[in-house]
Amino acid sequence: MSKTAEKTATDQTLTDPRAARLAKLKAVRDAGGNPYAYTYGRTHEAGALQAKYAELASGTETEDEVSVAGRIMAMRNNGMFIDLHDASGKIQVFCHKDSMNADELAKLDTLDIGDIIGAKGKIRRTPRGELSVRVSHVQLLTKCLLPLPEKYHGLTDIEQRYRQRYVDLIVNEESRDTLRKRSLITTAMREYLTKTWGGIEVETPMLHPILGGATAKPFVTHHNTLDTDFFMRVAPELYLKRLVVGGLADCVFEINRCFRNEGISPKHNPEFTSAELYKAYTDVSDMMDLTEGLVQHIAQTVFGALEFKYGDRTINVGGKWPRKSMCGLVMDATGIDFMTIFDAAEARAIAKKLGVHVEPTAKWGEVVAAVFEEKVEDTLIQPTHVTDFPLDISPLAKVHRDNPRLTERTETYVNGWEIANMFTELNDPADQYARFEEQVKAREAGNEEAQMLDADYVTALEYGLPPCGGWGLGVDRLTMILTGSPNIRDVICFPTLKPLKD
Repeated sequence: MSKTAEKTATDQTLTDPRAARLAKLKAVRDAGGNPYAYTYGRTHEAGALQAKYAELASGTETEDEVSVAGRIMAMRNNGMFIDLHDASGKIQVFCHKDSMNADELAKLDTLDIGDIIGAKGKIRRTPRGELSVRVSHVQLLTKCLLPLPEKYHGLTDIEQRYRQRYVDLIVNEESRDTLRKRSLITTAMREYLTKTWGGIEVETPMLHPILGGATAKPFVTHHNTLDTDFFMRVAPELYLKRLVVGGLADCVFEINRCFRNEGISPKHNPEFTSAELYKAYTDVSDMMDLTEGLVQHIAQTVFGALEFKYGDRTINVGGKWPRKSMCGLVMDATGIDFMTIFDAAEARAIAKKLGVHVEPTAKWGEVVAAVFEEKVEDTLIQPTHVTDFPLDISPLAKVHRDNPRLTERTETYVNGWEIANMFTELNDPADQYARFEEQVKAREAGNEEAQMLDADYVTALEYGLPPCGGWGLGVDRLTMILTGSPNIRDVICFPTLKPLKD
């Protein structure tokens, strides 16, 4: 900021909190100080000091000199007591004339809540039991020019919390804890997929010349040099399976972003994180085992528990999870056994009687899926593997070995939400080509979410994809469940929002 701008702001009425802070900023500079330091020699984090001196008795003074740094979150008695927060926790800074000279004491007048400071002094525990640093030297490291939201209420405007996540994180311990837990979740996930499943982590393209890997509406962008349109990937599946074909490893996985140009809801964000894994010589049953083992590993490693509260629900992720067929669950809910129905028109008529909307041209499998989504999905609170998906809605899954109308595809549901999708992968190139042709017909008929014909992927299959299990999991939704977060935006650092108008 220029000195002219500082002066203009300082000349405003000091009832403006920013103007008052700018005046203090100017005072620091006029005194030869730098309100935006280059570095600071911190010796300890607050949390480390709390742990090291946990047994220090109340009223005890020590000669142990430390340097701490963090953000001022509270000031009492004209700056005598300062609550200093860093990423590890809180420690009190005690500023008194007995340990600070006049120049050091004068610095306190330039400080505000929100400023980032460094403080050097000796460790003590107050008679009231508060671990403190009795300060001899204090240094302003970064001046905060805008006042923080009131401590006990934070940002009450939910939309503003997401737009100004940096402010939300400063004042909201729950937000910090949730996003830190997310980091621990992905760390535990990588550990399990590499150590237990022998996977190697890879990175595949975000820009796809052909839409594929999932049924979804994409974002489209343009590469100027190549003069070519690309799709932001909706899934990495086809590239990951190419790596298995090539023998890079028997097991490959990727934890990364996907993009779908679809609706926004408490459990949908256009930009989201998925984990996908493909392992040779496994099938969908193995992938169900993977899902259970992974979630249980994360639950125990990060939370030390297998039972979680989500609103008024208690969800237990321990033990073996039930495996139930889609048609079986639909029959339990509606009394209709769709496996005895072979005509798509009859299936559509039954759906209409059940009050479920389907398209006039919906295939048998599409009808079954629609009825499942309407009548069953929300009831699957405890972890459940929904097996035996119809062929009509599973273009990349292998035909069921016992029933050609179905595929070896499973989705896992928790809290009424799909969290994972897994297949015995289709590795017959002729069958895959025919499935792609069906998708092309659907796309030509107006289905923007249908996949395109990826001839190169079919060529890869002609070189030979070994028997292979494939698996994908929504990292955001799993994090929501394990942290009890009501909105997907709570577990994403910077969720997608409509820009504000100037």
